[in-house]
Amino acid sequence: MSEPTPGPGQIRVNMPDEMAGGDYADFVRVWHGKDIFTLDFAALVAPMSPEGTTARVVSRVRIPPSQVFEIMKALERSLTAWEKEHGQER
Repeated sequence: MSEPTPGPGQIRVNMPDEMAGGDYADFVRVWHGKDIFTLDFAALVAPMSPEGTTARVVSRVRIPPSQVFEIMKALERSLTAWEKEHGQER
């Protein structure tokens, strides 16, 4: 299957082979400065206990504030599609 040609205003995204498998993250910490939002995706290293637990950061992503809104819209569209396919699970 060939990669579709992007239309006007679209961006073609190339995925390096070594990143195609992705990293598992079950936790994200979001923080911001004046001109940037930082998302630290992490995986818990042990089950949660009353004392807490530790998470290992698997990826840090820094984005401009304008992208936060686009990410939120994309997540909402994707979650809505997922709920239609699999039922609401909250």
